[in-house]
Amino acid sequence: MSWIDIGALDDIPLRGARVVKTPAGCVALFRTAGAEVFATSNTCAHKGGPLAEGIVHDRKVTCPLHNWVWSLETGEAQGADEGRIATYPVRVEGGRILIDAEAVGKRSAA
Repeated sequence: MSWIDIGALDDIPLRGARVVKTPAGCVALFRTAGAEVFATSNTCAHKGGPLAEGIVHDRKVTCPLHNWVWSLETGEAQGADEGRIATYPVRVEGGRILIDAEAVGKRSAA
């Protein structure tokens, strides 16, 4: 994997998110109440809602448009909903967030 530094962990509040623009489209970074960090597509697979504007709870995010819930770990829709959003490898080192450049580069343009 080829890791790219995309920002400080402290730039994302607990239970918050931010968006990183890449040449292939926008990636949403989420920080849980337990300070875990996840990276997914910023676009809801249901109706295209901006997931970074959703509500982060446990290891999930609820889309702000139609309340679909997505697993931040697997990208799968939760409950009775069906679908999947892209997820990307991410890690934290020394208070900095790193994302796998190769995985982000493979996604189709948003």
